[in-house]
Amino acid sequence: MPHLHIEYSRGLEERTDIAALCRVAHAAIIETGLFPMAGIRIRAFAADHAIVADGLPENDFAAFTLTVGAGRSPDDLKSAGEAIFAALRDALAGPLATEHFALSMEIRVSDPDLSWKATPIHARLSAKA
Repeated sequence: MPHLHIEYSRGLEERTDIAALCRVAHAAIIETGLFPMAGIRIRAFAADHAIVADGLPENDFAAFTLTVGAGRSPDDLKSAGEAIFAALRDALAGPLATEHFALSMEIRVSDPDLSWKATPIHARLSAKA
């Protein structure tokens, strides 16, 4: 981990390059220095149906949920979250400059007793280090 899940309204695709947004998020996560590169996953999904706030068709949203493994201090997670959110705000400056956009991000800590993984990617990337 970390795994970043991005959910967004379909209209955002017309105002933002979603693939570029994913790259910005990836770079921001790496720049924190808090997470192993091998564990990073970024997934972006458009909501097929969404009503945002007062229901105007021009309203859009992007909701980011970062799930991380246990073991990091709340202060470290807060610092990383603030850095990642700043990068997302910069990348979404256009939509944020309108009155029709909502941006949110949350960090969730995964319970290690309730999380199972099989990831040979870790071994491959560790061998390169």
